[in-house]
This record gives sequence, C-alpha cells and structure tokens, in this order.
Amino acid sequence: MKYAAVLDRLAGLGGAKWEIHARARQMKAEGTAVLEFTIGEPDVPCPTELMETAARAMMAGRTGYSNGRGEPGLLRALAARYSARRGRPITPDQVMCFPGTQTTLFLVLQGLAESGTEIILGDPMYATYEGLIRASGATPVPVTLRSERGFRLDPADVAAAITPRTRALFLNTPHNPTGAVLTRQDLQDLGALARAHDLWIISDEVYEDLVFPGVTFTSPLDLPELADRSISCASISKSHAAPGFRSGWLVGPADFCTRLLPLSETMLFGNQPFIADMTAQAISAPSPVAPGMVERFSTRAGMIHARLHGTAGLRVHRPQAGMFALLDIRATGLSGQDFAASLLEAEHVATMPGESFGTALSGWLRLALTQPDAMVAEGCTRIARHAARLLSNAA
Repeated sequence: MKYAAVLDRLAGLGGAKWEIHARARQMKAEGTAVLEFTIGEPDVPCPTELMETAARAMMAGRTGYSNGRGEPGLLRALAARYSARRGRPITPDQVMCFPGTQTTLFLVLQGLAESGTEIILGDPMYATYEGLIRASGATPVPVTLRSERGFRLDPADVAAAITPRTRALFLNTPHNPTGAVLTRQDLQDLGALARAHDLWIISDEVYEDLVFPGVTFTSPLDLPELADRSISCASISKSHAAPGFRSGWLVGPADFCTRLLPLSETMLFGNQPFIADMTAQAISAPSPVAPGMVERFSTRAGMIHARLHGTAGLRVHRPQAGMFALLDIRATGLSGQDFAASLLEAEHVATMPGESFGTALSGWLRLALTQPDAMVAEGCTRIARHAARLLSNAA
C-alpha cells in the first residue's frame, strides 16, 4: 500500500520523544509511586468562573459552527488586548483563532513554508517544532542555543545560517525547554536580519504571562518596523491553566490572515463558540492564576538550583520564565536519555531527556516545576543520590 510522503517526513518525530513519560505512566498504573517531572501541566485547575462561562454559553446554544477566522467577540477582545500590550493599534482583521497554539503554528507554517524552503529555529526546541516544519515540506535549520549565552538565540549564528532558501525565523520566547527570554536588543538584531533577507518571523509566545520577576518580555510585535512580517501565536493553555480547552490564536498582518483564511476553512472552522466566549472573558482581564504560578515556579527553580547545582557534578540552568528548569548531567558520562531511563528505574523519578528537544541538550534533563514543593525536594534528593551513585560506580 502507498502512503503520502508527509508520513515519512514525520517518522520518529512523534511519541518516541515521550518514551520516559509513557514508561512512568505505565509504572504508576501498575502501582509504583513515581515522582513525575515530565510534562508542563499547570499546577492549578482552570478558574471556575471561566468554566462557568463556557457552560452558560453551551446552555445558551453557543454550540454551532464558527468560521475560519474565529468568533467576532473573541477577535475584538484579542485585538484590544494586543493593542494595549503592544502599544499600537491591532485590528480584528489581524487576528485568527484556532484550537490551541499547536494548530495555530501548523497552519502558519503550512501557509508560509513548502518543499525547498528552510526555517531557522533554535536548538534546543520544543519537541513538536521539527515535525511542524517537516509537515510543511520545509527543512528545519537548527541554530545552537548556548548555555553560556543563557540559551538566547544569537543573531550572529542566525546570520551564518541564512541561505537563499530561508523563508522564516521561528522564535519561541519565553522558551521551552530553557526558560530563556529574548531581549529587545536580540529582537532588533534578529529583525534587522529578517528585513535584510525578506524573512517572516514566527513567534510562539504561549508563556508570555509566566515571566519571572525582574525579567522583561518583548515580542516582535512590539517593534513597529517588524509589524509587516511578524506573526505571534499564543493560547490560554498556560496563562489560564486551560490546556484541555484548546483555545489559541495568531496576530499578524491583515493580508496574511486574509490569505491564510482559505487554508483555515479547508482544515477547520475556528474554535468552538462556547470556548471562544470563555476565552474572550479570560484575555480581557489579567489572569487570576498566572501570578501564583510565576511565584511557585520561580521558587521551585531556585530550590532545584540550591539543592542540585554543584552536587555530584550536576549543574542547573535557572529559567527566566515558564514551567521548566534544565539539569546538566554530563559529568556522569551518560546521555540524557540513559540517565533519565536509569533514574526512573532506580529512583522512580520521571524526567524528560534533553535529547527530546534537540542535539544541543544532549546530556541534559528537563524538569517540570509544576509539582508541589515537597515533591520537588524529594525529587532533588533522589536525583542527587542517583548521580552520586553513577559517579562512584565509574570511579
């Protein structure tokens, strides 16, 4: 039987990256107590008032078809939000709504990339990015994010990676898995490259509301000179602890949205009206749950640093935002995959191998900051014990 080439392009880019997580869930189902630090699930429930809004909208009949752009009320609410945050007018015809950031990014790349083109992005990267790019037929061009630069994309490295085939710069700020936040100067320098080579800028900003104290977030949309080439994508999944509602959007040039509309209509017709009503309420006021997550995640990142940095050869990279901290375990001599697998079996602690996010994190682990403080403390004790055991065995 014959298959489409896209399945070959995506082979090995799906669930295999989550092997440790799947094994941990299996162990838990079999009765083993596992400390799970794998996925970025908010540590609080979705606010009750938002769920009540969605329920009332359903009961009021808001369960019919939407359209390829999204519900008018939500488009207006997002335009108002981005006008206020970006300091310049954003109109509803510059906004489109979709079921989550993942769907948004998929459609954006389908609209901009194709076979024979290249998309530049940082390595490490979120686990689905390579698949998103390859699904379009384009080739991902990873640029190493170096720990000594805080894992922020270096414009000089990007400049060296640009070719006549380059179509876009794919940014993620705040960044998953590193928690790095691009500075305004970073974006000005990257934007100058985009303008010089006529490139699009795609920016995944889903962690915008989870920036830690003392850190300033800047979007490409903040820079007027980049307005005609920047597409920002986000959702309420993280900011409002609502990942299961699948409600995301993009903000970009009006012409881009108009040209993308037939593709959106071919794939789906916007997000569900009752979820759109809930989302409009959510983004029209500050999130009631984001400040608490910021405080807890920042504190837990500090706890992990205090307990593990410099212990048994381990090094911790403290994030500037988001839900994760990075742990450098290269001193043990194991890859992130092998360390994570042995840690799960020996200490019943589940972590994500750095290799799931690109070659630049080989020998690292990603630790979710979404578990209670006591569990984080116990997890650190077990990780330190495992690392010390490995060093002792190697001596």
